[in-house]
Amino acid sequence: MTDRAASGGLTRRQLGRSGLALGGALALAPLPAGPAEAAPAATGRRPTLRHGTAARAGLLPSHLRRLVTDAEAFLGPSPAHPWYAGAVLLAGRGGTVALHRPIGMAVRYRAYDEKTDTGIEFPPGEQIPMAEDTVFDLASVSKLFTALLAVQQMERGKLELEAKVASYLPDFGRAGKQDITIRQLLTHTSGFRAWIPLYSAPTHEEKLRRIWDEAPVSAPGTAYLYSDLNLISLQLVLERITGRSLDTLLREEITAPLGLRRTRYNPPASWRPKIAATEDARKPWSGLDRGLVWGEVHDENAFSLGGVAGHAGVFSDAWDLAVLARTLLNGGVYGRARILERESVELMFTDFNTAFPGDEHGLGFELYQHWYMGAMATPRSAGHTGFTGTSLVLDPTTDSFLVVLGNSVHPVRSWRSGSAPRVAAANNLARAVPVRPARGRTAWFSGMAVSATATLALPALDTSSGGARLRCALWWDTEPKADVLVLEATTDGGTSWRPVPFTTSRRGEEPRQHPSGSVTGWSGRVWHRLTAELPAARGLAVRWRYATDRLYVGRGAYVDGLRVEAADGVLFDEARPADASRVVAAGWAPSAD
Repeated sequence: MTDRAASGGLTRRQLGRSGLALGGALALAPLPAGPAEAAPAATGRRPTLRHGTAARAGLLPSHLRRLVTDAEAFLGPSPAHPWYAGAVLLAGRGGTVALHRPIGMAVRYRAYDEKTDTGIEFPPGEQIPMAEDTVFDLASVSKLFTALLAVQQMERGKLELEAKVASYLPDFGRAGKQDITIRQLLTHTSGFRAWIPLYSAPTHEEKLRRIWDEAPVSAPGTAYLYSDLNLISLQLVLERITGRSLDTLLREEITAPLGLRRTRYNPPASWRPKIAATEDARKPWSGLDRGLVWGEVHDENAFSLGGVAGHAGVFSDAWDLAVLARTLLNGGVYGRARILERESVELMFTDFNTAFPGDEHGLGFELYQHWYMGAMATPRSAGHTGFTGTSLVLDPTTDSFLVVLGNSVHPVRSWRSGSAPRVAAANNLARAVPVRPARGRTAWFSGMAVSATATLALPALDTSSGGARLRCALWWDTEPKADVLVLEATTDGGTSWRPVPFTTSRRGEEPRQHPSGSVTGWSGRVWHRLTAELPAARGLAVRWRYATDRLYVGRGAYVDGLRVEAADGVLFDEARPADASRVVAAGWAPSAD
């Protein structure tokens, strides 16, 4: 497989006042439309943030409460050890931060005992609880700032997306890297292996030489492989073309304009009591013997680079990240400060990795990743995670944002695995965004359980006269391919079920045929009109069956306004109380949202 560009096109003028210097024939598809019900951004305003109620944010408060409850469960064994010692949770929509809650401890352990696999705690009086403004080592979430700085330079014409890295850094072109492009660094398709121990090199010059001499493990553009070396290399490009260090660029181009007062590399010693501790860093689990890392960058390579690196090293708090999220959802502007043009933000949220399904990636931002975005994942959703337990997710479709900052390597990295707290938080925020019924007060909702099968069955009907047709409204958003919603029918009392093909349509689009009788994945999070021709039979029963796998789920499925018509009249109408009472729901429930 090789790099492919999506269809469509954007002119340089459309990509910003100065234009993004693409340096090649790159065509981009526009982001899919997906109007968000009650989303403040839909009004055209560019909100700034303030704390407010769930109702003001257009969110359901019960699910925000559940978000906190579920997050607190991971302070205990999950499954053997706490996933994190503590966390700060922030969730919002539009200009309202509806949830900003610290849980657990920012500093709990002074060391880790590998013989007993236990944490050695500080005395209670020396432990520090989480606070709303606790500062975290963002780890790889730092990559987003490097990407933002790169796109800024593209707007200014100093950096070209399709240019070869070696055109800016001639030494980079050694060992088969002469054709790697800036885009491939930003989308992790350069061919770099995931990581090398730069910290073992004795001097800065030797660290650079190791990058220059590093050979790709795959031809550039032929595979996706997430690598810290991509953003370290991009840092070197940025510093070369601007004549400024990365920390200076961050301060002058992003944090100062946006007023991010708690976002920086190398926080001063005075910040230490407000910083979440990370790991008791010792060999063999760490590359360096450093003891408890607290107030300094955790990543060994970033530490060896003086704390300033393209892949890691930024410290921040939840509010500052929420401001960054709001800036991007606003199209690059916050208050009176603009750090990017709207078209540049769209470019960052455009999938450049269409050749590598499952590894969707914009410029720096990961896209559509259920493994940590949970039910917030859509083709438009963008974000990133950090090894220390941090994450940021933006959903432009619903204008919502989620920050989960945890110190999950405190006291040791081996205590946590997976991203269960991130997924749980994202699922709850996604559920907090209401889906209004297509008509009336309630609609049938499948739920969002994993490893589940939910069915919604109509009573047996006599369709033997022929011409029977099912009509309803349908809304679905599922984990693609893994979770499927199927329309089925039976004529033998349920011994065997067969799929029923159907057609869906929505305003402004051509009708879509579903010959398999099923839907999966993304539908725009809007209601669709459904029509299905039903088989002729004296005792035909029809049902919806929604099945999920054991890993992740989407937002689920909704069905509303079920109605079956035939040439001789209406056979079933959910709007009639007598008919509605005959619906048999297993796993589905009426939802007013």
